[in-house]
Amino acid sequence: MSLSLSTGVLDKLAERKADGGYLRICAPMVRYSKLAFRETCRAYGTDVAYTPMILSDVFKHSEIARAAEFRTTDRDDPVVVQFAASNAQDWADAAYLVAPHCSGVDLNCGCPQKWAIGEGIGCAMMEQPELVASMVRTVKDRILSSGVKLADGVSSPSTSIKIRLHDDVRRTIDFVKMAEHAGVDWITVHGRTRRQRNTEKVNLDGIKTVKEHSHVPIFANGDIFTKEDADATVEYTGVDGVMAARGLLENPALFAGHAKTPIAAVEMYTRLALGYGTNYFIMHHHLMMMTESSMTKADKKLFNALPSSAAVVDFLQDSYGIEFRSRPGWPFK
Repeated sequence: MSLSLSTGVLDKLAERKADGGYLRICAPMVRYSKLAFRETCRAYGTDVAYTPMILSDVFKHSEIARAAEFRTTDRDDPVVVQFAASNAQDWADAAYLVAPHCSGVDLNCGCPQKWAIGEGIGCAMMEQPELVASMVRTVKDRILSSGVKLADGVSSPSTSIKIRLHDDVRRTIDFVKMAEHAGVDWITVHGRTRRQRNTEKVNLDGIKTVKEHSHVPIFANGDIFTKEDADATVEYTGVDGVMAARGLLENPALFAGHAKTPIAAVEMYTRLALGYGTNYFIMHHHLMMMTESSMTKADKKLFNALPSSAAVVDFLQDSYGIEFRSRPGWPFK
């Protein structure tokens, strides 16, 4: 899973800023932001992609978990590995293992699911700013003292956190300042609180306030479904980049300005997923979301009931005219 040469996230941000743009990021999504999907998004304007959230304690102890949870290639660049951890040791140990193969490590402080909060991870971390700051320092110190370099050749590890807003945004500002003081390199802010559902409107004013009080790059997350949404979020909040999750699941080409998933992107993802041996359930779910807007009700019913990868390939050939027997080896060659 080694990379021959990686681009740093902050280097990529500098490139975008020089062109008057902003960073476009694929969010960490449990089960779904895996390698085949990340590569597909990159082909359509995504600059940086995150892995799914990985449990640090399991990852560091289990070779099976490491093989299943993290896979990358030279094309998967820059990639940020997101971990969930409740203590500095677990995150530092896990970060040390992936450091040579990524451009940064991220701490999930925003997962609102009850099981995560019960384990003391995700949103539970938003109540412990001192602990998060200590974890950032520990991870940086661990990698620096070990002499291990990230895949971009930088000896100082790029360390980030992904957070949510507090009910009182002043608490979020204090949280961010403490993380900055600890040396965090950038912060992604999801514009909802831990108790808000994703059907509630994202709080752009909250994100804007955090950005105005920060000294590191701030990326906005929440309600990015089109390129126009991304542009408007940056213009209103002044953030340095935007991170999309559900929007990219429905349309991995959204950052390239496509209103819906191009057939070429459906073909690319399918070929990559088959080539990488992606779990059928995950591949099927991705394709269901990508093609939903272009299918009739009858086609959706038929597609949702397909039992195998072979059946999916047949369906896509018959319904979309994708010829999988042509261009053998593409996009790997």
